[in-house]
Amino acid sequence: MSYKEEELKEFANQLAQCMENIDQFMVIYLIGNLGAGKTTFARGFLNFFGFDKVKSPTYSIVETYETENKIIHHFDCYRLTNPEELDLIGIRDYENQNCIHLIEWPEMAEGIVSSPDISIQIDGENDLRDINLTPGSTIGEKIFSCLDF
Repeated sequence: MSYKEEELKEFANQLAQCMENIDQFMVIYLIGNLGAGKTTFARGFLNFFGFDKVKSPTYSIVETYETENKIIHHFDCYRLTNPEELDLIGIRDYENQNCIHLIEWPEMAEGIVSSPDISIQIDGENDLRDINLTPGSTIGEKIFSCLDF
């Protein structure tokens, strides 16, 4: 299905809503070329949790957003020169109950980042984006069945 930018954010918002009351560590892979809309998707996801200012973690590698019930770590692995860099920043310390990892460019951190509960492939050009979701776990299948797309 094809989405315009605002529709992509709305879909991400719906995904966040489906994950809001799940009390376990979850991982979402955001996959796509430069400019595909991965950070736009992350913004829509984080907007659901009340965060209006969401910046790309391209240079910091990770940005953390905390609510009363959830901690969301938004990783951007694009600039990693070696996946072990994530070990140096203590990525395992970021894995807690009620925690969600949004991981852009997970292929750059292969073998270090946790397996995905949901992988989201974003493709497209101009103002339309196609998304393809693949559940990667039992909890991912539960989240997938909650979505309306």
